[in-house]
Formats: sequence, C-alpha cells, structure tokens
Amino acid sequence: MAQTSDVVIIGGGAAGCSVAYYLAQAGIKSTVIEREGVASQASGFSAGGLNPLQGTCIPGPLGPLAIESYRMHTKLWDVLGEETGIDYDGRVISLIKVAFDEAELPELQETVDLFAPVEGFEARWLDSREVLYLEPRVSPNAIRGVYARGNAALDSYKFTLALLQAAESRGAESRSATVLGLERSDSEVTEVLLADGKISCGQVVLAMGPWSRRAEPWLDAYIPVDPLKGEILRMELPGPSLSHDLSGGGGSLHPKPDGLVWCGTTEEWQGFDKNTSDSARQSILEGAVRLVPDMDQARVALQTACLRPVTPDWLPIIGRMPGWDNVYLATGAGKKGVLLSPGIGKSIADLIANGETQLPIVEFDPGRFAQAAIA
Repeated sequence: MAQTSDVVIIGGGAAGCSVAYYLAQAGIKSTVIEREGVASQASGFSAGGLNPLQGTCIPGPLGPLAIESYRMHTKLWDVLGEETGIDYDGRVISLIKVAFDEAELPELQETVDLFAPVEGFEARWLDSREVLYLEPRVSPNAIRGVYARGNAALDSYKFTLALLQAAESRGAESRSATVLGLERSDSEVTEVLLADGKISCGQVVLAMGPWSRRAEPWLDAYIPVDPLKGEILRMELPGPSLSHDLSGGGGSLHPKPDGLVWCGTTEEWQGFDKNTSDSARQSILEGAVRLVPDMDQARVALQTACLRPVTPDWLPIIGRMPGWDNVYLATGAGKKGVLLSPGIGKSIADLIANGETQLPIVEFDPGRFAQAAIA
C-alpha cells in the first residue's frame, strides 16, 4: 500500500524544513524527502550569517522579506530551543569593516547609512586607532573602519535540524529517498515517485535548491535555478580569540562559539562540482591574512564547498507554480537562503493552508519566468 501525505516536501534544507515546521504549526502534516540527509547541502555548510540590510537586491526587492525573516529568526531562537533541546547558537553579533585605501571607504559609508536608521541596528565610524582598540589583531594598515551591530548568526546545520525535529514532534515525517518523478492528473500532482516506492499526496513543495531544474521535465515547466559554488575555510587561530566578525581587503572572518574562525567565501560558476580547490583555499587565506596578519599562523581545520541556488534575477522563487493547482516552489534564495528560510517556510505554509499570505513575496512569484519559458 502506497504511503500518503497531506504535503510532500522535496528537499531537506532550511527552506524545506521551514515549510514543514510552519505547516505543522498550522496542523498540516508533511513528509520531507531528502536524498542525502537533512541539511547535507548548502544549508548545512553556510556560515550562518543573518544580514537583512545588505546583499544582492538588498536594499531593493528582497529587503522587505529579508528584514521580516530576520525578525522571525530572533523569535525562533528560544522557541525552537525549548521545543527541541537543540541550541543552535542564535545570537546578535557585532561587525567591524575596515578599509585599506580610500577606494574602499564608500562601502563602509553604505553600511553606516543602512544600519544607523533601523531599529535594533547601529553603526559608527572608527579611526585606525579605534579599530585596533576593539580588535587588536586587525592589520595596522587599515586606515578607517566601521563598527556595526545588529546582524545575527547561528549554526545553520543545527538550525535546520531543529526546524525538522520541531515539525516531527507535531506529526511531520522525514524520509531518505531519491525522487524520480511526479505522477500527474490534469493540473494536479497525485504521487511522488521514489526509487523505492511512491507517496500519494495532496500538495507538493519543491525545495530542491540548485537541483530545482530536475523538476522541469516532471512538470513541463521552466525553473531557472543554477548552482553557484562557494568555499569556506574553518580555521584554528592560536592566541586571543576574535571578538567581532571582520571584513575588508578581500577577507571575511567569522569567529564561532566553538573557537573556530570561518573564513570566506568564494563565488564560482562550476556547475555541480562540489570538490574543494587549492585555488579557493589560497584566495581565502590571502584575504584573511591581509585582514588579520596572525591568520598566517592558523591551521585549516576543514575546507568545505557547497552549491547555492541562484536565479537569473538573483531573487528567490516562492509560490504556486503556474498551471498547477497543488505545486509550490520554495527555492533560489542564493546566499540568503538561511536568512530567508523562515519567511519562505511561513509564506508557503500560508498559501497551502489559507490560499494567501501577508508576507511580502509578490516579487518572487514563479510566474515571472513564464514569459521567458515561452520565448
């Protein structure tokens, strides 16, 4: 007898598990299907930074959903911890950005302009002496700096696990399996076909990240999501720990509660190649050492590579698939996937449960690519 589920979610990253979590809150049971294990792809290897005020399309069309998702994150820290017992280190952090020459100062000014007016955030200029007072291990070659506070961070792997575990406590299920296709009847998907069976379903959510295009032949649809490769180094830095996230001069350092410093990251269009590379390692190390010279004494504890899902306009795809009554997309969030995951999950759950959502996702409707598909 075939398994049945109210909603089948294909993809066990932060987006898929967030959908399961918010569906469970609405009293709707779901089954999360993941081929290689929950948070085994980009969601599990993200540096876990939550910056809702800057990034691709922020400020811009992604800004309203980014700040709303950020607020949702801060409310989830205690809730998920109490529900699951998983401490995923959700916390507000401080950042020091530095400039090594005059050409880098406009970027610092942008941070001040964006952070200062927003409630819960702050930013101020630093001279070189103040930079070294706050973070003595920064290179003395930095000419100016900006102190900013309000961004947040978390352990993205543990966060994704907490979402799923909380959903499972309310009746959701998870299953390790490979999806081979979808059984269709007119404008509805009726079954999800697996390598070891099938699941009858009422609704389907595609949260497949950079593998979203695999669903194109299943639905006769255009789902333009492609993989952007990124590599990160996890470093053991001897001596005093860093007290702030740091960036500047091509380097980016993120001290973690366990004592490691995460350094990165790169961006490369390399298809589905997830192998780490010597060139990325060297590039990351050069930026790290320029920013904090003592990083040349650090040991690489782990080098990781992951694939982020990116669309042609660098905006996520969130909503019901045109031409289908019961298929939804939750994908394409690029480097902001972990940040946006609560907003993505809640909005998809709202659409399934109520047919509408109050979250600002109009800009991300899957229908925006329909004309391109016809062309």
